[in-house]
This record gives sequence, structure tokens and C-alpha cells, in this order.
Amino acid sequence: MTSRAFIAGCLGTSLTADERAFFRDARPWGFIVFKRNTQTPEQTAALTAEMRETVGWHAPILIDQEGGRVQRMGPPHWPKYQSARAFLAINDPIRQREIVRLSARLMAHDLKSVGIDVDCLPVLDVPVAGSHDVIGDRAYAHDPDQVARLGRAAAEGLIAGGVLPVVKHMPGHGRARADSHHDLPIVDASLDELRGHDFRPFRHLADMPLAMTAHLVFTALDAKNPATISRKIVREIMRGELGFDGLIMTDDISMKALSGSFEAKSRAAIRAGVDVILHCHGIMDEMIAVAGAVPEMTGARARRAAAALGRIRHEPEPVDLEAARAEVMAALALSA
Repeated sequence: MTSRAFIAGCLGTSLTADERAFFRDARPWGFIVFKRNTQTPEQTAALTAEMRETVGWHAPILIDQEGGRVQRMGPPHWPKYQSARAFLAINDPIRQREIVRLSARLMAHDLKSVGIDVDCLPVLDVPVAGSHDVIGDRAYAHDPDQVARLGRAAAEGLIAGGVLPVVKHMPGHGRARADSHHDLPIVDASLDELRGHDFRPFRHLADMPLAMTAHLVFTALDAKNPATISRKIVREIMRGELGFDGLIMTDDISMKALSGSFEAKSRAAIRAGVDVILHCHGIMDEMIAVAGAVPEMTGARARRAAAALGRIRHEPEPVDLEAARAEVMAALALSA
């Protein structure tokens, strides 16, 4: 049966009977897991297998595993990873890129070993002076070309390990002066400023398989609608000017930057041209509303989804885990 255009989460470390029944009926295209869902490697692997069993195929399973402040799988069962900004301490640009890629390759190993095959990384946002710290050290740098260079290195490391990267938050969250988890940020930069700064990393990585939208209003583009539900921004900027032909998902549709019911928000994003709705919290009433508002994965969205998943149907690149972890730690320690 055809999947529906949404990604769903669950509440605990295993599926409840209601969750299993809902997923079998609603057929989400994919799933997402959080810290609340990842207790041990054995339990996490069992959960991801259980999720896929409900939909009857090897559906993609996502996680936000960036390092630093945003790491859903961590000690004692998984390594602690550094923030994106930490790599700037490595002075040699070539070495810097190598270590970013190697760190992402190690993350991919951790994720793949428990059945997770999509990581919501790299962050391609470029912070500016006065912006909210919701991005902060999650960004690789304040220079857009440096962000693009290191973002591509991270994406390459994930793909080498059999994990899909998700570039975020398109077309750029770096100027936000509010946290979109709680409020709707308004960006008043001119189109020229956006093109020369915020858009650049996304243009450089337009060949990536997956992207996540930003819940921000860009007054120079659409003074009324946040990017996630803006037809102009999704179709003319993301697809057109930035040239992104991969699958576009929303940021979490539950975030307070978006107003209205879950049905209305989901339909608005789909009308704008987004392919898949992301719902993270595992709250059943909300998931039912989203599922009822989205279409099946057919046509162009099905083509983009299949092309994305085709990027990871391979054996991961071999890696000496112990040597690689020692190399990353040494490079960052020498730079401290």
C-alpha cells in the first residue's frame, strides 16, 4: 500500500497497541525518534524494527543527531559529539573538513547500528549579529561559504556510512531573532542580503537528497506566510532559485511559530509545495489530524522520495572505529 506524506514519532521506548494500530492504518512514510525513545542500543534497534514492521517496508527513520546541544543518543551508550562550531578551532581548512567528515561518518555508524538511516544534519544556517541563540553553535561558522564547505563534509560522512543527511533550515534560519519553537520569527533582510548570505549554503548543497524548511517569515519574499507554508518561497525560492529537487519536509509542524489547527497547517504546507509533514511529539490526536490532512506519496513526491532513499542502499564505507574516534578527539584537543 502507498505511504502517506507524513513522518511520525512515538511516546516511549516501544510502541503501544494504539500506536501500532494507527501506524498500520495511517501508513506514515517515515518515523522520527528522540531521546525519550532511545534508552539502550538493543531497545532502540528493537523499536526501529517494530516501527518498520507496522508499515511493512524499510521505511526511513530519522533523528536529530547534530552533536553539542542537539544529540538525542548520547552517553553512556553512545559517544558525546562536539558542536558544529567546535571544528572552527582546527586552523587548517583541509584538516578541518576531514575531521568534520570523519565525525559524521562515526555518527552514521552509531545510527545505522540501531536501524536509524536519516540524520537531520547538516545545519546550513548562517547566524548574524543579534540573532537568537537557537542556532548559535549549531552552525559551522558565520561565513556562508565556510558553512557550505563544512556542511558538505558532514553530509558526505553520513552518506558514506549509509545515512541520509537532511539540510536545514531552508532557506535559512540564521537571522531569526526568536526561537521558532515558541514564536514566529520575522526576518526583514532584503532579497539581495538573503541571496548573498543566507541562501548560499543551500544553493551549494542543492544536490542533497532531503531538506527541512524554516518556520520564519521573510518579508522580502512573503510578508504574510512563514516559509514552510509559503507557495512563493517553496516553489520559487527553494525549488527555483536554489535549485533543490530533493524531498522537502517541514520542520516539526507542532512548533509554535505556525498557527492554526494541525489539519490547516499540514494542508497549507502541502499546498505550498512541501512533500512531507514532520510531526515529532507522538501525541495521538495530533498525528490523526496530520494523517487525515496529507496526500499519499504519489507523483513527484514519490519520485523524490525514491531518489533520496536510493542514495543509501549500499554497504557503508569501511571505517576503523577506534582509530577514527581517536583521530577526531586528537584533532579537536590539539586545537583547543
